[in-house]
Amino acid sequence: MLMCQNSRMIKRILAVAAMSLSLLALAGCSDSSQDEADADTAAAETTEAEASDGDAGSPEGTRADPFPLGTPIIEGDWTVTVNSVALAATEQILAENPFNDPPEDGQEYILVNATITYDGDDPDGSFATAMFEYVSTEGNTINTFDNLVVAPDSLDAMTTLYAGGSVTGNIAFAVPSATAGDGVIAVRAEVLSDKVYVAVR
Repeated sequence: MLMCQNSRMIKRILAVAAMSLSLLALAGCSDSSQDEADADTAAAETTEAEASDGDAGSPEGTRADPFPLGTPIIEGDWTVTVNSVALAATEQILAENPFNDPPEDGQEYILVNATITYDGDDPDGSFATAMFEYVSTEGNTINTFDNLVVAPDSLDAMTTLYAGGSVTGNIAFAVPSATAGDGVIAVRAEVLSDKVYVAVR
């Protein structure tokens, strides 16, 4: 009789021990799963933060954060690209036409080279309405008609372009010499589109 009781006691102790081990194993699995989930969450947050930082480093096309030269600006049926800017181009412009007036004291001419491409499909073609301005570091806007001069290889923006056609040429601006390279070029790909800004250099 005593042996039976001892046997039952041993079985109960073994059962309790087995249950305790099972609970410990489950707890360990739960902790491991939670650790893995936390690690996955942290990795995802790190990836998102890195992506956000990458976006923050990209130019916005604003006056404060202009696009670099050579950036295509796409609006509607048009793509406009400011290819290059030649500073201190006064001699080139004065040599181009004897009727070109010299810039005022403290100013110099610059040449902005741009390409306008028609991406539309009008069978009769279309002429570009892109507009260009120079914005100085002081916040003053300078237009091409402020100093009417003939630029070498001037941009013929009024020519009719057909699908895929493009025109490239120069636009002249008279700008402050001291800060000529620090301004930006304001571009409207179409006459009613928002301005997009491109660095001078």
